[in-house]
Amino acid sequence: MREFLINENDADQRLDKYIQKTCRKMPKSLMYRLIRQKKIKVNRKRSEPNAMLQKGDRIQMFINEDFFADEKIDVSKASKLQGIVYEDKHFLILDKQQGVIVHSSRKFQGDTLIDQVMKYLIDTHQYDPQHENSFRPAFANRLDQNTGGLIIACKNAKSLRIMNEMIRTHQVEKHYLCIIEGKLRDGLYKHYYMKDEKRNIALIFDEPKYNCAEISLAVQTLHQGKKYSLLDVDLISGKSHQIRAQLAHLHHPLIGDVKYHGKQIMKHQALYAYKLTFHTDQPDFEYLNAIKIVQKNNFIIQKYKSIENVEVEID
Repeated sequence: MREFLINENDADQRLDKYIQKTCRKMPKSLMYRLIRQKKIKVNRKRSEPNAMLQKGDRIQMFINEDFFADEKIDVSKASKLQGIVYEDKHFLILDKQQGVIVHSSRKFQGDTLIDQVMKYLIDTHQYDPQHENSFRPAFANRLDQNTGGLIIACKNAKSLRIMNEMIRTHQVEKHYLCIIEGKLRDGLYKHYYMKDEKRNIALIFDEPKYNCAEISLAVQTLHQGKKYSLLDVDLISGKSHQIRAQLAHLHHPLIGDVKYHGKQIMKHQALYAYKLTFHTDQPDFEYLNAIKIVQKNNFIIQKYKSIENVEVEID
């Protein structure tokens, strides 16, 4: 039997969610059966899978030790974290460079951005994996490997939960700079989205289809050149590859984005998350409303200046 004390980062989540994070090798079906059989208890009493855990609760698990195989966090080989543009006790906001991989995968197990974040937080005594049962620092928003820009790392479970909710309810404005082929009329664009996981591409439709999600983004032209346009894109819904696929669907692909038929005149797609603003009424997080982060001097501006031979300034 093992007993776990619920700390601040473990609290305010369902029992089943906690167990999935603590015993990552346990099948979900077995977990629910063990809860029913009272092999997993809360404060020595039978509990339901959806019971909300509170700080100070104790979880007793009468299960096979194999499920407790500890996954050690090894960030000794992680690079020094670069590009911190904002930090407080809850959040780190980073300027991610193009080509940097955010999370490990089956294809890549090397030096990722989340490893660098964990190393930084461990080294600065803001995160101690030895005293955490279920929480690991995580990003609230995602950026593709070849997309650069602002990404939000959350230092504790409460900040991650709140920021995820803020993003879901459109209390975070995420603006991107991009360079497209041709000229696109300013305005709000709504389409329907489906991800083809096998080919790792987003499919965009004009009309609703089964199993498709409605998506939207707002476009404002910052400069119109001879062949290309510099856009500010307000990403309203935020799906994987959404900006890239949606602009390609409108016949104005990003330059450099060969996956979505853009001209290969730069190494990566011309897409950069350059501005973050917050509009929230979440208790203890209203201070974010006074924060506006804008990265004005970035590679998208420099590339656009070079290919159109113009001077461009952004607010």
